Amino acid sequence: MEPNDTISGTPAEPPAVPARTRPRGRTALLIAAAALLGISGGTAVGYGIQAERPPTPLPALSQTDLAYPAKALPADKAPAPLPASQDHQVLTEGDLRKLLVDRPEGWSEDNDADWLDDGWVTVGGLARDYEEQGGMFEYFLESDIRRIAGTAWKKGEHREATITLTQFSSGPGAMAADYAEGQRSYMADDEYAGNEGDLVKGSGEGRYYLYDVDREPGYEPFYRARAVMSRGDIMIEINLFDSRPISKKDIRTLAERQLERV
Repeated sequence: MEPNDTISGTPAEPPAVPARTRPRGRTALLIAAAALLGISGGTAVGYGIQAERPPTPLPALSQTDLAYPAKALPADKAPAPLPASQDHQVLTEGDLRKLLVDRPEGWSEDNDADWLDDGWVTVGGLARDYEEQGGMFEYFLESDIRRIAGTAWKKGEHREATITLTQFSSGPGAMAADYAEGQRSYMADDEYAGNEGDLVKGSGEGRYYLYDVDREPGYEPFYRARAVMSRGDIMIEINLFDSRPISKKDIRTLAERQLERV
């Protein structure tokens, strides 16, 4: 993993209603780990059935026709390599932090985000956001997690934003897509967003969600929005928090801009 105001003389204002400490980003059930257990059970049953079947003869090794050209194409007819702007691997093999969307005007860096270290997030730091921290830590390691980049912003007194890009090693399994789908799978539950969300344009299955306002006596109302999507080997998560309503446009615009960057 890469290195990872007040004006003097004015009347005193009444004390502000305390802002509720926001929960950490991914307070999720261990959906992914449960899915892995289900896959393991199904695999065991499949092996048992297969063992009772008679062996299937292998096809002959010799083939009459080749599926590839007998000779290499001349240099002047070989297709040109993709430009860097279209080659996803070129984009994601560099500094992952550079794929984080630029901070919008009016926002500032959140220097209180102790889960960030120079734009990097540790695997333990990511797992800490879950109820089942140990299980998620093990899941990430077994999923060949590669590195995690993140950023945190604030605007005004209460609006906050966090973005994480979680990259997995290339290979079979499409772990970024599986991880994103596992996160989306519980969002319609009343304990979370309580709705199916809306599709992020151009993301395939990516969705953004507005949570119902959380009200508690003695505290300001708590609003939250979340976007979960993936592209290639990167899972993208965006969270917005505020004591005032968050619009669909707020989270949708940020999600679309981040998707274009990856």
